[in-house]
Amino acid sequence: MKVKENIAISDNGFVFNPTTGDSFTLNNTGKEILLLIKGGKSMGEIKTTLLSSYDMDETTLDRYLLDFVSELRFNNLIDE
Repeated sequence: MKVKENIAISDNGFVFNPTTGDSFTLNNTGKEILLLIKGGKSMGEIKTTLLSSYDMDETTLDRYLLDFVSELRFNNLIDE
């Protein structure tokens, strides 16, 4: 999966899709995940990074990641 090429991500978590004109604001964790995807990281690598950075169990992280990636797909921000 990868972030579509035309998606702009600012340092403060503002995301803009120029194709649709939609904009979104991400929290720090959402921004980190989107940047990891943009950097070409796999879901496994993203999970490992987040588990080492945040105090959460793997089940909670899996649920959060699935929901977040579903939202990215729904909002046309990533390609498979």
